[in-house]
Amino acid sequence: MTPELARALVDDQFPQWRELPLERVGVHGTVNAVFRLGDRLTARFPMRDQDLDAEAAAARELLGATRFATPEPVATGAPGPGFPRRWAVQTWLPGTPPDVGGPSLAADLAEFIRGVRALDTRGRPFRGEGRGGHLPDHDAWLETCFRESEGLLDVAPLRRLWAELRELPRESPDVMTHGDLIPGNLLSEGDHLSGVLDVGGLGPADPALDLICAWHLFDRENRDVLRVATGSTDLDWERVRAWAFQQVMGLIWYYVETNPPMARLGRSTLHRIVSGD
Repeated sequence: MTPELARALVDDQFPQWRELPLERVGVHGTVNAVFRLGDRLTARFPMRDQDLDAEAAAARELLGATRFATPEPVATGAPGPGFPRRWAVQTWLPGTPPDVGGPSLAADLAEFIRGVRALDTRGRPFRGEGRGGHLPDHDAWLETCFRESEGLLDVAPLRRLWAELRELPRESPDVMTHGDLIPGNLLSEGDHLSGVLDVGGLGPADPALDLICAWHLFDRENRDVLRVATGSTDLDWERVRAWAFQQVMGLIWYYVETNPPMARLGRSTLHRIVSGD
């Protein structure tokens, strides 16, 4: 997806926005090519097939549920010359993804997570895909990650760690979760959370899932701020570590050449998981 192609699709399908400047942002995204459109809009072009209607419904469900800004669906574009998928226009949210976080960001994230958990699951079950369900379901993926990480990481102790983490039982029922609270999906102003992006994965899952951000962003002291503020049990907190491990083992080798910032995130988070720092 080039700026020229994005410009052509916008101009052809939404002529009312032809005069708005268009600029690529978030060049290290893994799911969408994102362009800022004027001062108030964002055009998002999926890199793989996605259910944009379900994502828009999730965005509307979360909109206004917390005091933190989340994107509002504006329009849906159709496939066009050079691009085979539907695409979305949402509201633009200001802010900067955090690299590290202090106590204020930890407290804000806890507030956001509690607000999402307060949403009614309406009897919906876990979708059964990705993180947030049964840890051993990810054995095959972790085996792929271990194999591909040979030469990049000391794999033997990581295999032993997963053998322990995968056995952690589940005691807490599903709650509503954002599903992907990595730093790139968070927006901050100073040390405070201002907004949250990529809300299309909203749905029921293990309550430990959204706490993965604790390992991505915080040292031990500030992880404890998040833990206490979300009322996590000892077992839930260990499952946070397990889900974080499952995620980062896929980041390092998979993005080592195509998306170095994502691979570096994986390495820094893995260091925290293994060392406890």
